[in-house]
Amino acid sequence: MAQVNPTLRDGARSALLGFFSLTFAFSWIAWLASAALATPGHAGLFGLGGPVFLLGVFAPAFVALALTAYHEGGAGIARLLVRIGRWQVGARWYLFAIGFMAATKLLAALVHRSVLGAWPTFGDTPLPLMLGAILVSTWVQAGEEVGWRGYALPRLATHLGLGRAGVVLGVIWALWHLPLFFLPGSGSDGQSFPIYLLHVTALSVAMSWLYWKTEGSLLLVMLMHASVNNTTGIVPAAVPNAMSPLSFEGTLVAWATVGVSWAVAALLLSRMRGADIGGMLGSGSRQSQLGEPGV
Repeated sequence: MAQVNPTLRDGARSALLGFFSLTFAFSWIAWLASAALATPGHAGLFGLGGPVFLLGVFAPAFVALALTAYHEGGAGIARLLVRIGRWQVGARWYLFAIGFMAATKLLAALVHRSVLGAWPTFGDTPLPLMLGAILVSTWVQAGEEVGWRGYALPRLATHLGLGRAGVVLGVIWALWHLPLFFLPGSGSDGQSFPIYLLHVTALSVAMSWLYWKTEGSLLLVMLMHASVNNTTGIVPAAVPNAMSPLSFEGTLVAWATVGVSWAVAALLLSRMRGADIGGMLGSGSRQSQLGEPGV
């Protein structure tokens, strides 16, 4: 990894503390307020999917943009957002982004077949509808990815190296979702958070790899995020009331998905040793992009 001077590291550290603290505070307050003030049976202003709830979902991007504007001004915001338009990358990276989750799920299905002698239940969403959902929802993922990969990942990498930064960011990213596991109707309530934590951390490693190999393309990690969300149902792993992470019956697909994901993550981590993160930072001075006050 390229050498980073101590002053730059200090600036990155303070920027990260501010980003994570504000993101967690705004998101969790918005989500808990939505749950507390929602009218049963009506989304309205509050409620899951309502405007207040969505403010929490998009908080990572809002906080990242606010901190960037404070430290770097409009030029810093432009440097951050221009990465959404970084589309000229090799076709193999588009295939990686779109196919990673689907391939993981199909391999998990093979594990299920090998262990239990029967195929798991497969989803019934038509492929054209699935691809259409990925294309449409890719742009929505800017609400998270501008913050997680665009803002936080390069700064973490200056301290930890790219591989460890991907792991740490994955843990933080998963913990950010924690309140959703206790909000009825969120889609995550009643599920095993430990399984989710392990899977999301492995996904974070893969997305960090993709971000690095595409020299900081937010578009590609947004595409991968959308693909993960919309192809996980190819082989559903969600089990109602599966609170126990040690429960085997009915959760083999989930554990197989975690195992396959971590097998890939381990390979990618070995290849990220000594990674030069310069391409992830975009144009302009590294110091301004990592959170030092602008001039």
